[in-house]
Amino acid sequence: MATNQPATAEPGQMTHREIMEALTGLLLAMFVAMLSSTVVSNALPAIVTDLHGSQTGYTWIVVATLLTMTATTPIWGKLADLFSKKLLVQVALIIFSIGSVIAALAPSMGVLIGARAIQGLGIGGLTALVQVVIASMVSPRERGRYSGYIGAVFATATVSGPLLGGLVVDSPLGWRGCFMIGLPVAALAFVVLQKTLHLPVVKREVKIDYAGATLIMGGISLILVWVSLAGTNFDWISGTSAALVAGSVALIAAALWVEARVASEPVIPLRLFRDRTIALATAASVMVGVAMFAATVYLSQYFQLARGMSPTEAGLMSIAMVGGLLVSSIISGRAISATGLWKRWLVGGMVLVMVGTTLLGTIDAHTALWVVASYMAIVGIGLGATMQNLVLAVQNNTAPEDLGVASSLVAMFRSIGGSVGVAALGAVLAHQVTGGVKDGLLSLVKAGKVTPEQLATMEHSTGDIPDLASLPLPIRALYENSFGDAVGHIFWVSVPFTIVAFLCILFIKEVPLRTTTGAVAEESELETVQ
Repeated sequence: MATNQPATAEPGQMTHREIMEALTGLLLAMFVAMLSSTVVSNALPAIVTDLHGSQTGYTWIVVATLLTMTATTPIWGKLADLFSKKLLVQVALIIFSIGSVIAALAPSMGVLIGARAIQGLGIGGLTALVQVVIASMVSPRERGRYSGYIGAVFATATVSGPLLGGLVVDSPLGWRGCFMIGLPVAALAFVVLQKTLHLPVVKREVKIDYAGATLIMGGISLILVWVSLAGTNFDWISGTSAALVAGSVALIAAALWVEARVASEPVIPLRLFRDRTIALATAASVMVGVAMFAATVYLSQYFQLARGMSPTEAGLMSIAMVGGLLVSSIISGRAISATGLWKRWLVGGMVLVMVGTTLLGTIDAHTALWVVASYMAIVGIGLGATMQNLVLAVQNNTAPEDLGVASSLVAMFRSIGGSVGVAALGAVLAHQVTGGVKDGLLSLVKAGKVTPEQLATMEHSTGDIPDLASLPLPIRALYENSFGDAVGHIFWVSVPFTIVAFLCILFIKEVPLRTTTGAVAEESELETVQ
């Protein structure tokens, strides 16, 4: 089959030129969403130090965005089945921009975390809607070709984000500038979409499942609060822990009841999980989310706090992972379009993620940088062949009327995995660093390398992130070694999640890709995949 889209299209389908014009605005919108995370990653240590935050605060700057993105992604997907997709993308851009401005002006950690939550509302829309719009324009068989463009944008944002963020942090603008640089791109995406994206609007009665979405968000929030604060603010086995866990279980149980029995148009239609491909792909997405966010969030902290790098230098190190992701996503996308076969890429990609995560579990503060970079490249290659193709497998197995919610389902569960993973791994990291620093400080005092007066001035043994440049050399070396060992440990913790993801992918049944878009799918094709 030729890979070029025909110059003329069947009724209801767009020509290649129309697709590329609309794709320009969509890719700009996706670039904004991805840039918002990557540009801040290398600024996080500077932000937390400037605002006098802790390791828990560091974690929640990331988790706040993931949480609201997770909770709203299925709502955006449902809205895409009801309203103008172009209007929804533009609304998401506006919400994201408002959150960015508040974050740039934030005077405290609390305000910054709240602003990041607002950003997450917009990012949830952009993440879900771009996939939905592309699925409405392009058939699954041809989608691999356009997924290559998505992969390229993802790679560009991931490469340029840390580099750009590092340069901004090291410039007179400081870390606040990191929240402003996406605004011009968001404005450009808004204008381009207005001119180029023209899709039919489906008008029918609106029934949004606010109760289900609220209960799901509440349940996830309580479990994240418990994971991130237990062991520091209260004991793992305590009345507070029991109350948080019980509350989370009760809210999630109520959400399942609402989705199954009450909501006429549930935010997460449980019937979709009767399909083996959708059930396994969403489960795999949860596990992939843990590995993906652990790599992107905590490796930046490793390079700056364990290796003494500047934000710019830490950004340069990220090229290893993103270069692998770029090559892998483009090659796998084009190969899938040419052959219509996709499972082999999912399986191979997940094997590489498992291997790379295991290898990253062996790093410490003294591992050669070229070795760390090679391990990162392996993870990047695996993620490039896995993330977009999990979405493709679900879209290919979904009826047109469920395309929006099914597409957002994968993104939502990947975000859930990321949220829980970042919070849990952040708690593990804080515990490891705190324990290592406390033991190390006592050893330094006994060895006479730190005076009791210096020890008395230290207030960072409870998980606070210090300004390493201001510490005495022996204490600075202690922190660097503790962070290096702790980051390697959290990748070991991530390995079982990658194994579960691999097993889920292994049991997904490969179905030939459809050659029509969701909007004009033929009945026979849908019967084949259901």
